[in-house]
Formats: sequence, structure tokens, C-alpha cells
Amino acid sequence: MPRSAAQTAALLASPDDTEAQFYEALQHADLDHLMALWADDEEVACVHPGGPRIVGLVAIRAAFEAVFQRGAVQTHPERVRRLHSGDCAIHHVLERVQLHGEARHSWVIATNVYLKTALGWRLVLHHASPGSAGDIQELVADAGTLH
Repeated sequence: MPRSAAQTAALLASPDDTEAQFYEALQHADLDHLMALWADDEEVACVHPGGPRIVGLVAIRAAFEAVFQRGAVQTHPERVRRLHSGDCAIHHVLERVQLHGEARHSWVIATNVYLKTALGWRLVLHHASPGSAGDIQELVADAGTLH
């Protein structure tokens, strides 16, 4: 049964809620659910690993439809670093991806940007780049004393 706008908004009460729904939609190849997570704005954008920038809801839907024709994408966020300021949240994610029944997995580095709207937190950008096993290690410098 399709969710109403109010039900979807209740599920998108935080950027983390929206992100969890995004990865669930990928894992179930649920195109309608995935598209319900995007902001209703023609400037939303998506970049798949190694692919071009895709702008607008129609183009994003077509791109994910093509991906889902091969089946669900078992994508699991392994590490998430969050920056949240007001009505905008940015998540840097290390994804472990198992494609279409293959035994091995690959790594993807993604940036997900969320915007708080009247309908809850919505995705405005998903930018994914090919990663490697070396990306499991994070290079983090200590900020040290600022004064």
C-alpha cells in the first residue's frame, strides 16, 4: 500500500531517517520509495560511481530505474560522518556494495545532502565515487589548538 505524504514525512523526521530509507529502497529495488525521498525540486542531482551528473527528478528516476532492471543493490553504509547546520545536513558515507548476486563486494564513497522541507528531510544530492579497500582507513588530522 502506498504511503501518504503525511506518513512519509513522519518517517523522514531526521536526515538519519531519510538516509536509512534511502539505503532500504536500494536494497529492495523500490523505485517509488526511493523517489519519494527526494526533494520536489528540479535542481536535485545524483552522480553514480564513474557516471555523469544527473539533474532533475525525471532523469534521476530514469537512472535508478536502469540500475534496478538488474536487480536490487545491496548497499550498506559502513561509516557515516555527519555535518548538520540548520535546515541542511551533509553525510559522508563509506558504502559496502554487493552488486547483483556477486559474492564479492566493492567500496563506494558517497556524499548525501539533505534539506529540511515542509514534508520532512529530503535528499537533494547523492554523489557516489568508486572507492577501494584502502578507503576503510580514514585519514583524520587532529585540529589541534586553534588559538
